[in-house]
Amino acid sequence: MTWLIWRQHRAEVCVLGLLVGLFGVALLVLGSQAHDLFPGGPALCAGDARISDACTASFRRLDDEYGYVENLLAAFYLVPVVIGAFLGAPLLARELEDGTWQLAWTQAVPRMRWLAAKLVVLAGVTVALTGVFTAVLTWFREPFDAWEGRFQYDAFDLQGLVPVAYALFAFGVATAAGAILRRSLPAFGVAFGAFLAARMAVALVARPAYATPLTSTEPVPVGGSKDQAGHLPGFADWTIEHGYADATGRRLSSTEYYELEGAADQAGTNLNQFLHARGVQQFDVYHPADRFWTFQLIETALFAAVAAVLIGVVVWRVRRRII
Repeated sequence: MTWLIWRQHRAEVCVLGLLVGLFGVALLVLGSQAHDLFPGGPALCAGDARISDACTASFRRLDDEYGYVENLLAAFYLVPVVIGAFLGAPLLARELEDGTWQLAWTQAVPRMRWLAAKLVVLAGVTVALTGVFTAVLTWFREPFDAWEGRFQYDAFDLQGLVPVAYALFAFGVATAAGAILRRSLPAFGVAFGAFLAARMAVALVARPAYATPLTSTEPVPVGGSKDQAGHLPGFADWTIEHGYADATGRRLSSTEYYELEGAADQAGTNLNQFLHARGVQQFDVYHPADRFWTFQLIETALFAAVAAVLIGVVVWRVRRRII
């Protein structure tokens, strides 16, 4: 069975292996150069960037010289999806397209054992390729994470456990779509579209609600510009809302805030002094950085559970003789 699976899917495995290898080599080369900007390691500069001139200079060079690479990485969250969908789409669809199911399902190997072997092998390849890719990418991002934290959308989705869960989700969708549509290319498209829809819904709606966010409130400080007003969450925390409230704690709308800003301009008064005199407070709603792995586990379990359900659909379809 293993030899047959290799013969059937070696093209996909080799193409994906080459893709991951090329990306990995490029990230290792660029990552080595980026890490060299921090002689003591980027983690040591994480808390000193605002008080250490050397750390500040290193982070500035990192942004100037490698910021464009970080921007490109925002699209790399699709790589696990490509891996999962590329391996899952033809798993059943190719057999149905080519008619080889008539031979495969009439041999000594029972139909369900044949399906189990293909699922285990190809899902294992999906996990292995995605795991390698994620490990290299996580290492590459260490200098950026030391400055920005790991809760940024283009960081959270590229690190930890969730890329593997994304790949398994795409694998499950593609395999199920292939069993239903009986065509590889449409199955790949369905997996791609389903992931984009799920990822956007989870990132924008579900992820902020994985835990109750914390809220920090403090008076607007006297003096300085409005951009220098205190901000209690750290750089690595995930701030999901920032705004102003009146002395009673009622949150001000953007219109009310701009009216106060206009009044301060008309009075020729420093904005912070104007707001402080009226008891205006600033608030931040955020998730602390130490929730990163908790959120990773929750999201991984969510996508892995959906993938398991989809594989269950595939087993049910094959057991019913889908032809």
